[in-house]
Amino acid sequence: MRQVVGLTPRFLTVHASGGRAMIQAAVAEAPSVEITAVTILTSLGDADLQEIGFAHGALDSAVKLACLAKESGARAIVCSPLEIAAIRQAVGPEMTIITPGVRPSDEAGGDDQTRIMSPAQAMNAGATYLVIGRPITRFWAQGAQALASRAQALADQVK
Repeated sequence: MRQVVGLTPRFLTVHASGGRAMIQAAVAEAPSVEITAVTILTSLGDADLQEIGFAHGALDSAVKLACLAKESGARAIVCSPLEIAAIRQAVGPEMTIITPGVRPSDEAGGDDQTRIMSPAQAMNAGATYLVIGRPITRFWAQGAQALASRAQALADQVK
């Protein structure tokens, strides 16, 4: 972690399921960085969580992990779009919420992400930042202009 902190990142992610001590250690080691706690991966549904030993579904588990992360000093949360509103209510308006699993409505269900929303829906639910990867990077082979056009089209969806 010390080597990464030397690169002066704004965010550094840890998994909230690593527990209080791990999150607190990351916060102590990198006080100038926004330690960002990942709750539940957007590719996991309730059945997946049950299979790996979670007693509760994605929503309840994500909220509980987000609260633990906040109490442990994390300054940002990563959660699926479907948990944004509940997490925002639980952790308050000052917490940064970063949301992957954002897909244009015409691309819903096109990949392994199961808990998704459109860019506008995610922002309206209370996300601070959106992570939009594959809906943009799949235009890579078409060149820089295609990538830029796709990114702009997605940005326009949240205006």
